[in-house]
Amino acid sequence: MTPIRVLIVVMAILVMSLQPGRAEDKSFILATTTSTENSGLLDAIIPLFSKHTGIKVNVVAVGTGQALELGRRGDAAALLTHDRMGEQAFITADHGTDRRDVMYNDFILIGPPGDPAGITGSQSTSEAFARLANSEIPFVSRGDDSGTHRKELRLWQQSGIDVSTFGKWYLEAGSGMGQTIITTMEIGGYTLADRATWSKFSGKNDYIIVFEQSPPLFNPYSSVLVTNANLSHDKASYAKQWHEWITGSVGQQAIEDYRFKGQQLFFTGTPVSPG
Repeated sequence: MTPIRVLIVVMAILVMSLQPGRAEDKSFILATTTSTENSGLLDAIIPLFSKHTGIKVNVVAVGTGQALELGRRGDAAALLTHDRMGEQAFITADHGTDRRDVMYNDFILIGPPGDPAGITGSQSTSEAFARLANSEIPFVSRGDDSGTHRKELRLWQQSGIDVSTFGKWYLEAGSGMGQTIITTMEIGGYTLADRATWSKFSGKNDYIIVFEQSPPLFNPYSSVLVTNANLSHDKASYAKQWHEWITGSVGQQAIEDYRFKGQQLFFTGTPVSPG
């Protein structure tokens, strides 16, 4: 979602929330990642929260970088994001508080049938990324400052590979996870994806997981409360109730219970390593 479209969505939600006599008055904006929406998780758990509290959660699903910016401006009252370094910087700058672990899944590399870059069989993440770079077969980056994009850039760096030296085979989609997967399949390339979005994705066109790490490339998600003078007391209070619910026993169980075709997509607690 482009910054302009994000602004339009946020403004529309704000206008709705200001209309008198509407149920939406008891509401707040949650800025979160495309993976929590694309995976179907939010559609499963938010109604449970709203039924329990009477609070409506207006979701703006964007890349983590954009979600943090919405929080910085006070356009969102709570965040559900997956970039711990970015979240900590957000809190250090006094834009947010009380970051809590919510859940995790993992990152995977997906590629075309036959795996022409020979990624399958790599013994480490560094080896997998080195094979990608050496093959120069198209790789599609999210390119949107999302948590997945930030993770990808760190993986290249940790592998000793300089992204700035890449040629035309390295493409930036500038889009959410679902659209990035579509673009990847259209050009016969590779991409880094979160397992939840990939599991829910239909029309895989025989694409396969070519690399998954053991232990996994952990993808931890956090809940952060926004601290901004532009937020009303009520909005901050509603966001606080969500924050307590999703990190409490009921919310955590709802996350654990969510399945797609019998497969659990998110896990609660803290992984052994943040990945």
